[in-house]
Amino acid sequence: MKNKKVYIETYGCQMNLADSEVVGSLLHDDGYEFTKSLGDADIALVNTCSIRDHAEQRVISRLGEFKRYKSGNPEMVIGVLGCMAERLRTKLLDQLKLVDIVVGPDEYRKLPGLIESAFEGEKGIAVKLSKVENYDDIIPLRTDGVSAWVSVMRGCDKFCTFCVVPYTRGRERSRTLHGVVQEVEQLVQRGFREVTLLGQNVNSYRDDELDFADLLMSVAHIDPKLRVRFTTSHPQDMSDKLIEAIAGHENICAYIHLPVQSGSDRILDLMNRTYTIDHYMKLVEKITSTIPGVALSTDIIAGFPTETDEDHQATLDVIREVRYDGAFMFKYSPRENTKAWNMGDDVPDEVKSQRLTEIINLQRSISLEINKEMIGTTVEVLVEGTSKKSDTEFMGRTDTNKTVVFPEGDYKIGDYITVKIHEANAATLFGHVVTPQGWVDVRIAVEA
Repeated sequence: MKNKKVYIETYGCQMNLADSEVVGSLLHDDGYEFTKSLGDADIALVNTCSIRDHAEQRVISRLGEFKRYKSGNPEMVIGVLGCMAERLRTKLLDQLKLVDIVVGPDEYRKLPGLIESAFEGEKGIAVKLSKVENYDDIIPLRTDGVSAWVSVMRGCDKFCTFCVVPYTRGRERSRTLHGVVQEVEQLVQRGFREVTLLGQNVNSYRDDELDFADLLMSVAHIDPKLRVRFTTSHPQDMSDKLIEAIAGHENICAYIHLPVQSGSDRILDLMNRTYTIDHYMKLVEKITSTIPGVALSTDIIAGFPTETDEDHQATLDVIREVRYDGAFMFKYSPRENTKAWNMGDDVPDEVKSQRLTEIINLQRSISLEINKEMIGTTVEVLVEGTSKKSDTEFMGRTDTNKTVVFPEGDYKIGDYITVKIHEANAATLFGHVVTPQGWVDVRIAVEA
């Protein structure tokens, strides 16, 4: 199979991005080349997400486009990887007849063999979940850059009633601390300046007696100039030790994504979130009082089964009290095989949409207030690359995960620059780059 070209598209969360790099490593070691053009591909793979129905429908539509390419190149092998592969294997292979191979997130080691068989005309499927697979021995295939995703654990044991992850990615299992540290050391040697440690619930990471706080501190000690981030956290497992580890290390970013999902204890119980709002608010107080200048973001679901207007108002109250820097906000999407599926979907879609709009509008107003409070302050920005909107501008982020866009200057990718902010609106801050020669105009775009 030498010289065969692989095209990979990735949808969904950062974990899927990290998984695509694992797949890339396995296929590269087997002699495959890679292309960014679907038209040049001998193998077209889609790494998929099942968290919401919209994501699945988008991938199915894209696979239809892949199939049209195959009509002009009958030998092309089309494959689906990841969470959708495990969930919809029969539909994808037999009913829709869109793909040749289906490979779940714990079976990527079988992919080279399945591709080889597919070229011989044999359909392939490998979706068995594992209690031990963590790909700890595989160095993901990455191009050089500034930021890297590093998967530290797989699966989830929380079984939130709305979530398919335990069924599509299996139970929790962690990589060794030594393996993670070794991978990050290699990234630093290659010039990476920032890593994000990934897991469905990184707080529950364990390597014998070592926990996630131990891992986070070990990674931070590799290089004081290396920024260290992590996602995603579950409020139940956010320990005092972890909070103090963040506060005690300047290069561990003062940014925590802490999903609340709902402001109603009744809804949280139906979601099996295993904490109350009182617990959550005390945790927020602990975080904000311990970590100076910390930024918080969250996930919120509007219209969970049986959600009343009172439950919705409780969610708005939490947003007002916490004052998140940003939030990922969605309408509830029923997923088969979850416990919430059996609860029905009794909140009308128009009500979900109305509630979601109220949540978004409130969060945007808070983001505006927070941004205006930054006027007159200076922030440190890691230069990450060229802006998507202009070849004459660069972009980067602050320690608190705010995206920054600014004109070309006497700096390069991987440098830290200092910016003084002088203007703000709900989505954008404006400022100057501080240089020894004086001030340079700069625009800072902050993701809400």
